[in-house]
Amino acid sequence: MAAARYDLPEADVFTRTYWDAAAEGRLLIRRCGACARAHHYPREFCPHCWSEDVAWEDASGLATLYTWSVVHRNDLPPFGERTPYVAAIVDLAEGPRMPTELVGDAEPRIGMALAVAFRDGIPVFRAAAADPATPLPPPVRTGVQ
Repeated sequence: MAAARYDLPEADVFTRTYWDAAAEGRLLIRRCGACARAHHYPREFCPHCWSEDVAWEDASGLATLYTWSVVHRNDLPPFGERTPYVAAIVDLAEGPRMPTELVGDAEPRIGMALAVAFRDGIPVFRAAAADPATPLPPPVRTGVQ
C-alpha cells in the first residue's frame, strides 16, 4: 500500500515566508502600515487602501467560526478521496476571514471559539477547548492504493 499523498501548496518567492512559518507551526497574516488593517490571504498590497506598505505579522491563532459546510463529494484529487470533510470560513482574532478546514470531533456551530493547528504545514482549525497535545486526525483516505 502506497503512503498517503497530499497535495501541498507550491510556495513562490512571495508566499515562501508564509509557508515556511506554517511548517514551523506559526500562522502569519499581513498588516498594512498605512491603514493598520490586517488581511489574509497574503498579498503584496493592502486590499483595503491599496498601499504597498505591508508586513508579515504573527497571528494569535485564535478565531471564531463564521460558516461551515460538510463536503460529501469533491471530484478534485486528493480531496475526493478524503470526503467527508468540513470546509470552513473563520474570523481570525486580528480581523481577516480565512478559508480553512475544521478538524476534530466538536460539533461545528457558528460563533464557536477555534484555535489553529497545523497538519503537514497547512493551517487547519479545531475547537479552542481541544487539548493542543491531541494529535490531529489525518485526512480520511478511502480507496487509495
